[in-house]
Amino acid sequence: MLIDEIKKAKMIAMREKDADARAVYDIVVNKYLLQSIALRESGKEISDVDMIQIIMKTLKELADEKENFLKVGRLETAKGIEHQEEVLKKYLPQMMNEEEIRIEISKLEDKSMPSIMKHFKTNFQGKVEMSLVSKIAKSL
Repeated sequence: MLIDEIKKAKMIAMREKDADARAVYDIVVNKYLLQSIALRESGKEISDVDMIQIIMKTLKELADEKENFLKVGRLETAKGIEHQEEVLKKYLPQMMNEEEIRIEISKLEDKSMPSIMKHFKTNFQGKVEMSLVSKIAKSL
């Protein structure tokens, strides 16, 4: 599972004294534990798709945080956050690009917004940015 790879990478980061990488791995592992507890209460197990969503959400939070540090002139801290983003991005699958999304939408019989969004959420969760799907669907 993806969480096992992240835990191993966390140990390596600790050995190499890479504080930024260790910190972001800690965040992801903690979010994983919280999510797995919540899912276990409803009788479900956490999957790699859930892990990808956790990583994507963490990347968005890091981007916002980096933006705020850049606004106040804390370039060194922003650089550390960039390193954290690079560390996490290698765990994401290849995301669908705009052309692939357009091709997939063209294959659908029902091209209504709810139908398109449901199709992508069901079949491509973790492999596509849903906001990009929405933007492309609205432009058609």
